[in-house]
Amino acid sequence: MRIAIVTGASSGMGREFVIQLEKCMKTIDEIWVIARREEKLRELKEKFKGIPLKIYSLDLSKKMDVNILSHLLLAEQPEVRLLVQAAGVGYAGSFADRTRQEAEEMVTINNLALVSVTKVVLPYMSCPSNIIMFASASAFAPQKDFAVYAASKAFVLSFARSLNVELTKKRIKVTAVCPGPVATEFLDKCNEGQQEKLMKKLVKVEPEPVVRKALVDAKAGRDISVYGTPMKFVHVISKIIPTGILLRFM
Repeated sequence: MRIAIVTGASSGMGREFVIQLEKCMKTIDEIWVIARREEKLRELKEKFKGIPLKIYSLDLSKKMDVNILSHLLLAEQPEVRLLVQAAGVGYAGSFADRTRQEAEEMVTINNLALVSVTKVVLPYMSCPSNIIMFASASAFAPQKDFAVYAASKAFVLSFARSLNVELTKKRIKVTAVCPGPVATEFLDKCNEGQQEKLMKKLVKVEPEPVVRKALVDAKAGRDISVYGTPMKFVHVISKIIPTGILLRFM
């Protein structure tokens, strides 16, 4: 059985991936959708009339739930054609003002869970296949008032690009998706209690074109996907302008 696995599938970018996979992946038999909120996954399944969905309510920040995924794969022995890791969390505000729980949650979900899921799923990935990991334009440079999140996404970008090279002989392509602000529930939660910066409001985009470009870039074997001229510009200047100067503006 050929499958795609999408984490963070209950809303935002993960949900948009599930919607678009039906249109562009005709070679898979089933999509495994994973998220903490089972009711949201069931709503998605009820509305989705394309490829069959199998829902798993799992909290991937917990080792026990990652182990459940491991056991499911062992029992089913699927051929994983695509792994989309869209689960993530972010909190804006200075590091000193955020709680320890919030800081640890960002690292646990954005990094530890992502690495664990990759390790668990990789043995079942067929040749050829793709892994898509959600990083962020925040990965391009450190950001004040977004320190932990930006650092966690820099980790994702580095990990994805390295893994892409390591897995070349297996014909498994890894793509890091690096969008700027996207109009999703994630962004609302991220900015809760904080005033959204004007610049981020001006460059905010909808999920649909970001995901569409990510799928195109993944199919082309690119190790990074950056949607939109503003974020492409940020990507370029982050390589040219010293970090100390960038920190004053980002």
